[in-house]
Amino acid sequence: MTITDYILDIALIAIVVLQVRGRRLTPRSMLLPLGIVAWVVSHYLHGIPTAGNDLVLVAACTALGALLGAGSALFTSVRRDGDGFPVAKAGFVAGALWVAGVGARFAFQLYATHGGGAALGRFSAAHDITSGEAWVAALILMAMAEVVSRTAVLAWRAYDVRRQLQPAFADSSPSAARAIMVSGERSL
Repeated sequence: MTITDYILDIALIAIVVLQVRGRRLTPRSMLLPLGIVAWVVSHYLHGIPTAGNDLVLVAACTALGALLGAGSALFTSVRRDGDGFPVAKAGFVAGALWVAGVGARFAFQLYATHGGGAALGRFSAAHDITSGEAWVAALILMAMAEVVSRTAVLAWRAYDVRRQLQPAFADSSPSAARAIMVSGERSL
């Protein structure tokens, strides 16, 4: 593992840790994890092996990542702050699911590079996993699926929170909506 690998894993964990106390869901906060995972994919994923059970491994890890990411987002509360912006606040279950995914990949990387290579080779041979590239692809796509599914669910929930503001103005005339906005009243 390189220092870059450590930094990337810590950055992905920090994304949820920052939401423990609540964080506005802005375009920047939503795109940052996608940017990190896009960089990882472009630098580390060189193909998806399909021989033997390689594709099964990749698909299983990708599905697991999607489930962990979506679960983390579903256990994150999304509400409006005083200005009407969506705010995400990760709870214990959301953080545990996220850290389980990132932590499992991190532990696997440490194990594989610090003495577990032989055991991993035996496991791969016994289960018809034909190359180390299958493990790389599986772990990278697991991370990508976790980040994309979490971001997509949070984006949908943020959209829903913002959309809930619309009905208050839809029933009012344009002049009434302007009057409410000018006076500073907020409809919850």
